[in-house]
Amino acid sequence: MSLIHPTALIDPQAQLHANVSVGPYTVIGPHVKVGEGTTIGAHCVIEGHTTIGRDNRIFQFNSLGAIPQDMSYGGELTRLEIGDRNTIREFCTFNLGTTKEEGVTRVGSDNWFMAYVHIAHDVVVGNHTVFANNATLAGHVHVGDWAVIGGLSGVHQFVHIGAHAMIGFQSHVSQDVPPFMTVEGNPLAVRAVNLTGLRRRDFSTERITLIRQMHKLLYRDSLTLEAAVVAIDGLRDKHAPADLDISTMLDFIARAKRGLVR
Repeated sequence: MSLIHPTALIDPQAQLHANVSVGPYTVIGPHVKVGEGTTIGAHCVIEGHTTIGRDNRIFQFNSLGAIPQDMSYGGELTRLEIGDRNTIREFCTFNLGTTKEEGVTRVGSDNWFMAYVHIAHDVVVGNHTVFANNATLAGHVHVGDWAVIGGLSGVHQFVHIGAHAMIGFQSHVSQDVPPFMTVEGNPLAVRAVNLTGLRRRDFSTERITLIRQMHKLLYRDSLTLEAAVVAIDGLRDKHAPADLDISTMLDFIARAKRGLVR
């Protein structure tokens, strides 16, 4: 039995693995590649130079690989790359990149996108993230592994969100969000360490203690950012597994583009 519904319109040049399933009335363009085990629901449009990996679940009414919503875009060859085992629920829009960066919008693996999520041009999403309904990323946003973006939240262009961060419901994110932190509100504020997320990921008590100390230095001790960075660096060698968390924090601060939420 064919896994392609007879009403689907698939360009002969598109490259779909033999066991990819495609629902009714879906349209797939000539430069699309779809990996083994991926399922695509009804009424989707997948176009542009779009590569989709293995075992993704793409529900009905999605638009993947449309040109960027950038007025300077002039039809350049840019791409959308989606990894493996992602769940993409209804009415999501993932756009191609622009030549302002690498020309690629990149989504990793094992991510969960609820309905109406927008991934704009040149966005980079890591692995194991969760995007609740109507979460919206503007262009050039970077989202680290295991981050959670709350429903109806908007993220300003060029913002970076660190690994294991949690963005609360209906937040206006216009500055960079450090790893491990929970933020929410408008204006945005850091509320606490994302303890629930860290415990779910089996962070040890010792690692969580060091992360809480970093939070205290950044947000409770009235230090300048420069002084907090020095103090955080001084936490090394207290618990070896936590040294990676310290490096994650310091590397993020060093690369921050829009200033940390403080």
